[in-house]
Amino acid sequence: MEVPVSTHTEHPISLAAPSGIDRAAHHRLDEAWLAAAWSHPTTRVFVVSGGQVLIDDTPDGGTGIVMTPAFEAPVTETHRYFLGTDDDGVRYFALQKDSLPGRMDQSARAAGLREAGLLLSPRDAGLMVHAVALENWQRMHRFCSRCGERTVVAAAGHIRRCPGCGAEHYPRTDPAVIMLVTDEHDRALLGRQVHWPEGRFSTLAGFVEPGESIEQSVVREVWEEAGIKVGEVEYVASQPWPFPYSLMLGFTARATTTEITVDGEEIEEARWFSREELRAAFESGEMLPPSGISIAARLVERWYGEPLPRPVA
Repeated sequence: MEVPVSTHTEHPISLAAPSGIDRAAHHRLDEAWLAAAWSHPTTRVFVVSGGQVLIDDTPDGGTGIVMTPAFEAPVTETHRYFLGTDDDGVRYFALQKDSLPGRMDQSARAAGLREAGLLLSPRDAGLMVHAVALENWQRMHRFCSRCGERTVVAAAGHIRRCPGCGAEHYPRTDPAVIMLVTDEHDRALLGRQVHWPEGRFSTLAGFVEPGESIEQSVVREVWEEAGIKVGEVEYVASQPWPFPYSLMLGFTARATTTEITVDGEEIEEARWFSREELRAAFESGEMLPPSGISIAARLVERWYGEPLPRPVA
């Protein structure tokens, strides 16, 4: 079967679809407004703990974050994060707690972004990404990097202030590049990290280094991981990736060499695949596709021309 070549995919990138939430950053320092928003009967609150939230089935057959009115939410004054408002004026807050609350009906379940991101609506996925990213940052940056004093939460969870030296610390986002490399025969380069399950292949990726453009980072990472030189680099799309606090910048790149030499430390194996070879490997179960939540799957599908095949039963 001949697979059509496509330059785009109709499938949205997980965690990147418009959420319909206005983050309303101008309210974060307005304590009176925040207090009024918290006490409003339409306000909705959910708990985030260890990168997880409670999710449950919804009447329409979907899946949603378990939210409560503010007056039913667990008590916390310090780690209460304002996430924004929707088109109906509903305000959303996340509470950072040491554990998730139980549910009387026992139907809700704890889930992280890798599971929930594929199930939630764009609104709930956007809220969860925001909350998990803030929680990650808050847990990792409790002390001032300038003087060592314990910092305090401000700006509805978006700043930590140092009472000792007055420094302000802001949430951190580390840029990372992820790229689908193709050669002159339009084959795709996929690699397998050393700690991945046997058969799992995906696109190459890596962090942007200080003083480096994102295009330079693509060139360097492909060379370091696979020994392949690339020329033309084209930006495709981005995806928030709070595992713990990155922004994935997706690219395509055109190889100018094809002889693979893996680094052996991060990448254990890398191979060139035609569309037919990739289809056969996926259908036979020899290869496992990239994680469905990752932009990697969308980059591969964009080249492949349709959703990636699954093993044939």
